[in-house]
Amino acid sequence: MHLEVVTPDKTVFEGEATAVTFPGSDGEFQVLNDHAPMISALGKGAMTIKTSGKEEIVSVDGGVVEVLKNKVIVLAESVIEA
Repeated sequence: MHLEVVTPDKTVFEGEATAVTFPGSDGEFQVLNDHAPMISALGKGAMTIKTSGKEEIVSVDGGVVEVLKNKVIVLAESVIEA
């Protein structure tokens, strides 16, 4: 699936991911390929991006995620890349 993580200042990540784990406002959740369409609010915490053979952790300070047809867009308020 294609993942984009953007803030008001810059694009933090853009590329293919196999799984993404988010800090939801009501708890942690994971999105995989062919996930059902959804929009969710993000809480403050670590977002884990898994790509083929690699894992990246990005700390978000809230935002929104949209999942639709294997495209995931994250609009984050701010991020701290680990």
